[in-house]
Amino acid sequence: MVPKTIVGWVRGIRIAVGVGVILVTGACGPKVETGAEAEVIAARERLEASLGGLEVLATIEAHGGLAAWYAAPTSAYHWEYANVTSDTRFKSYLVADNRTRHVYHDLKTHGSYADAQPVDVQFAWDGTDAWVRPADFKGVNARFWSLTGYYFQSIPFVFSDPGLTYTVQPNEELEGRPYEVVQVSFGVGIGDAPGDTYALYLDPENHRLRAIRYTVTFFGGGNASASGPKRETLFYYDDWVTVDGLNVATHFRGFHVNDGVLGGPKNEAWSSDISFQAPFEAERLVAPVGAAIVPAP
Repeated sequence: MVPKTIVGWVRGIRIAVGVGVILVTGACGPKVETGAEAEVIAARERLEASLGGLEVLATIEAHGGLAAWYAAPTSAYHWEYANVTSDTRFKSYLVADNRTRHVYHDLKTHGSYADAQPVDVQFAWDGTDAWVRPADFKGVNARFWSLTGYYFQSIPFVFSDPGLTYTVQPNEELEGRPYEVVQVSFGVGIGDAPGDTYALYLDPENHRLRAIRYTVTFFGGGNASASGPKRETLFYYDDWVTVDGLNVATHFRGFHVNDGVLGGPKNEAWSSDISFQAPFEAERLVAPVGAAIVPAP
């Protein structure tokens, strides 16, 4: 068996040659990288610094690549989420700035798992504060949900961000097939919930993402509990489409995982009307009259 360190080194060469950003020099001197090109180079350097990062890089390239992601100014789509455990369903239309991660939502429906009704609600995140209008609407936590659906939809691309750690785990089986597993964790002070972890299940043949296994620590103050059962969610990514050069899932299926044991269905989500070129209306980030600021947990 070839050691994983050698496999990673070989993959690194293949990735760099096959999909790398090439700096061109000539009579006019070295090319000056700006904007998205500089971001691609910086992201590639971060990912190539570890074996786990190389695996994530290969997956990003399999789904459209760093260049396509950093060339996409925004993400916009309808995001519908249903959770049978909490008896919740809602649908919003969100527009996010992919660089600043500022985002605004128009909530379209909200209600029970089986009966979501039309609503007229807006919420947003401006990088410092989250707000919701009307102020007395308690159906979704605007600080949590402003970016949660966006983050799930944007995996694996958002895992090129700074401040992440990538750790190769032993292979695991899903649906009778072996998958490579890479755990992604966050540096101290990254977001409201740096204790969150994500394990990516990657197809060893084509590097495509099949599922993630994740924890949510937002409502526990952002840190994983050191005691008690370990509760996770296994989230399958299905029904892939390619939009503006990026290959993304449009159907997500979640299952309870308690202390490593797979349980019953938990949640499900759908995305539609996807664009990575929609205009971003920065004025929509300003809390309007009648809105309330949503505090951190």
